[in-house]
Amino acid sequence: MKKLAAALLLSTALVGAASAQEITEFRIGLLGGENAQDRLASNECFRAYTEEALGVPTRLFTPADYNGVIQGLIGGTLDLAWLGASAYAAVWLNDPEAVDPVLVKTNLDGSYMYYSIGFARTDSGITSLDDMEGRSFTFADPNSTSGYLIPLIEIPQAGYSMTEGEYFSRIGFSGGHEQSIIAVVNGDSDAGVVWADGQGEWEDGYNSGALRRATDSGIVDMNDIVEIWRSRPIPEGPIVLRSALPQDVKDTMIELMANLHDTDADCAYGVAAGETAGFTPIGHEAYETIIEVRRSQMN
Repeated sequence: MKKLAAALLLSTALVGAASAQEITEFRIGLLGGENAQDRLASNECFRAYTEEALGVPTRLFTPADYNGVIQGLIGGTLDLAWLGASAYAAVWLNDPEAVDPVLVKTNLDGSYMYYSIGFARTDSGITSLDDMEGRSFTFADPNSTSGYLIPLIEIPQAGYSMTEGEYFSRIGFSGGHEQSIIAVVNGDSDAGVVWADGQGEWEDGYNSGALRRATDSGIVDMNDIVEIWRSRPIPEGPIVLRSALPQDVKDTMIELMANLHDTDADCAYGVAAGETAGFTPIGHEAYETIIEVRRSQMN
């Protein structure tokens, strides 16, 4: 693993020593979406950098579903997580003071938007939602933005009922984006949805997202699946920090993540699930629309 850049070490060494007096460990929550072992492997370099920067033991947590991370942040047992916009909305609606959104993953073109991508097996004969009548559809997690919330809103707007049995024969949850890909590839579901930046080549799984990670892992050959639907652009979810953390700890983590792409591009690739321009500042206002959409589904 590459060493942290000299400038980052100089700027965080004293802060890390002071922070160690205020926190005894640092806990990073990883949303579901792929198996726990792969989540841990993709983020181990970031865990090590965090431990070095803060000077306290740093642990990665991989709950089985999105709600595990959401509840960890609400309850104060997690200190940092990369949330989807819907998961952030869930945290904020429960406790607006629980976390601070600080950074967002940016695409190679500088944007921070991505898409919910509907897909099916190439040999299924399904090329659009028009071909999905009487077929099964798999979604990731009830707290996933691209894996459920956005399709729940936009697919009916396109004229297809999301009430099970009315148009789709079966609607279910796989537990995560990787699981949805596996379900479709294995023929357990006719179609699914995943997240992707929508940039780059389909054959590569786009530049970043669940398809890119699954392609890199050998889970899917993109020639075996086809895109059948795409949402409108969605704001990428934020990196959040527990609001009650000491300010010096927050500043150290923001600097670490903001510099991660320049410090160690391979580490940033694993954390961001593909090619990225890095992490840039973001605030709560970027998610107000998603929050209102999520709130509307609670009524």
